Amino acid sequence: MIRLATVSDVPAMHRLRLQVRENVLSDPSRITEAMTADAITVSGRGWVCEEHGKILGFSIARDKDPSIWALFTLPGEEGRGIGHALHEAAVDWLWLLGAQRIWLTTEPGTRAERFYRERGWRETAVLASGELRFELDRPA
Repeated sequence: MIRLATVSDVPAMHRLRLQVRENVLSDPSRITEAMTADAITVSGRGWVCEEHGKILGFSIARDKDPSIWALFTLPGEEGRGIGHALHEAAVDWLWLLGAQRIWLTTEPGTRAERFYRERGWRETAVLASGELRFELDRPA
């Protein structure tokens, strides 16, 4: 089930973020629970996929500079359509707000890179960090 994320989901979202096998945080203190709470209440909105009370994935979109700030699935739960559903929730919300183009970054050579390319995102830059910047234009 996909639903809006709440502040009470943040600890579980944070734990999930620290379990991923790709796009691993080099410094786990770089993303805090407070930052995630802000991202879903002040600077954007978040969604979780929950099954039997367990969060299996989450996405977060920011509206001021329209972007996907996070999209992660619990290791072992990949391939079930969770990422796709969370992606759609975030992207649809940004289109609803009137965004004409949205962006995100991810590491090269990852499943995430392939995931975004398959959904029509185009690579627009390689950042100094080595991450790839992708953009997606609003459908006509």
